[in-house]
Amino acid sequence: MGDGTEAQGGGPWWKSAVVYQVYPRSFADANGDGVGDLEGLTGRLDHIAELGVDVLWLSPVYPSPQDDNGYDISDYQDIDPVFGDLAAFDRLLAAVHERGMKLVMDLVVNHTSDEHPWFQESHDPDSPKRDWYWWRPPRDGGAPNNWGSFFSGSAWAHDATTDAYYLHLFSPKQPDLNWENPDLRQAVYAMMRWWLERGVDGFRMDVINLISKNPELPDGVPHGDGPYGDGSPHYVCGPRIHDYLQELHREVIARYPGRLLTVGEMPGVTVEQARLFTDPRRAELDMVFQFEHVGLDHGHGKFDPRPLRLTDLKASLGRWQTGLADVGWNSLYWNNHDQPRVVSRFGDDGPRHRTRSATMLATVLHLHRGTPYIYQGEELGMANAPLRTIEDFRDIESLNHYAQELRAGTRPEHILPGLRAMGRDNARTPMQWDASPQAGFTTGTPWLSVNPDHTEVNATAARADPDSVYHHYRRLIALRHNEPAVVHGDFTMLLPDDERIYAFTRRHGSTELLVAGNFTGETVAVDMPHGWEGAELVLGNGPSASAAPGRLVLAPWEARVHRRTV
Repeated sequence: MGDGTEAQGGGPWWKSAVVYQVYPRSFADANGDGVGDLEGLTGRLDHIAELGVDVLWLSPVYPSPQDDNGYDISDYQDIDPVFGDLAAFDRLLAAVHERGMKLVMDLVVNHTSDEHPWFQESHDPDSPKRDWYWWRPPRDGGAPNNWGSFFSGSAWAHDATTDAYYLHLFSPKQPDLNWENPDLRQAVYAMMRWWLERGVDGFRMDVINLISKNPELPDGVPHGDGPYGDGSPHYVCGPRIHDYLQELHREVIARYPGRLLTVGEMPGVTVEQARLFTDPRRAELDMVFQFEHVGLDHGHGKFDPRPLRLTDLKASLGRWQTGLADVGWNSLYWNNHDQPRVVSRFGDDGPRHRTRSATMLATVLHLHRGTPYIYQGEELGMANAPLRTIEDFRDIESLNHYAQELRAGTRPEHILPGLRAMGRDNARTPMQWDASPQAGFTTGTPWLSVNPDHTEVNATAARADPDSVYHHYRRLIALRHNEPAVVHGDFTMLLPDDERIYAFTRRHGSTELLVAGNFTGETVAVDMPHGWEGAELVLGNGPSASAAPGRLVLAPWEARVHRRTV
């Protein structure tokens, strides 16, 4: 990538980049306290660098009471002692840069911790910081409106001392910041510049499309017979969201031209909105994380899983590919710290098909147009955890949902299957480095139990096996870096109504790629697209099924990438 500002084949550098997300609490523990830390991560950087990735995205490491595992920040300009200190961070950053990679921080500025000094000051009704948060008087003796929290219950918490309520879209320990206040915005921008001057290379912005609320805070549409309403129309992509992001870009991002990557996590964002957020002429963000495709297997809420229909997945991802084809840019992901493991979710995590399904899913995703994100352990084929009882769970979202359902009279055996399938703890089990008792993650007792399958699925075994998931990811990343059609090619969906095969083409100049993945455990044959007979196989994930003239025959969970000159 040369000087790091331009992609292979032209354009911003991040278009040909691959990002690797580290959830530091679960990555590598150097001091034996059972919690991952920065020193442990620094010691394991070669595993990431040898994949060939360009960017390391670090989930929050700031001081925090850890109510929501670090997404409740009490100091934006320091490191939580559980992870180390600023000196350890500086050593990590230097080591990342020495390996030719960039480091992106997690930016959480929709809310702080209730233990942040800003919020502590805001308790005083006469403080200038009172208006840095959404404080409101009671309405009819109760909450100011009927909004519900993402983490169950009301989105309002009562402060008895002042008889006032504050807004928290997430936990009561995560009060929402009031971006209407210009002093608050300037404080955020100053903090961001502080990290960038330290050498950080960009930000992943947590729920950034929630920062603009309708100042009237109107009631939401009630949910059935429940006490809470859906306030999202009043805070998802709210009235001043584009003003705020354009100001943030002017005040912070524009001061480092060509160097940074910015990606905004945006629950509920539409294709049409994403075109605005990522249009470079508008100077807001480089790309967004959208959630449409990871909601396709939700029934009545995320903890009511249903089988994925492949045609739904193709329609969704295809819509995003088409919608951002001429303006903006896609981010590509299956996994992150909030999603269950994709090999268990959309693949087959049994011993027979795990490697094939993990590599098929990776191939299909990475060959779309956009920047791929790999979540730690995805490159090993890590699977969902065997969470047997509620005592095995740690995540606030799952625990709150369980308690809420119990209060409603639901039996535990009817609650737990949804939590096991979709709970965030699945992504947070410790990284599996080797077959030793704690998977090489820690010499102590891990904060969350190691998946027992680590004796078979681990980095040491994967690196030694040329046909492993790890080495397939290396080949995928190398293809992105070396073949301009992967980065710059157009996108054409094939077989949109087929429930078994996901296939598409990418074309750039005189080069065209054909990508096909079998989403089933059966051999499947479809008609070969015209002109592809005998085309070069650039990448595959194992022995193919027996070929048939004029037919594309894919073995269970097989993926192929063919190339031809047109």
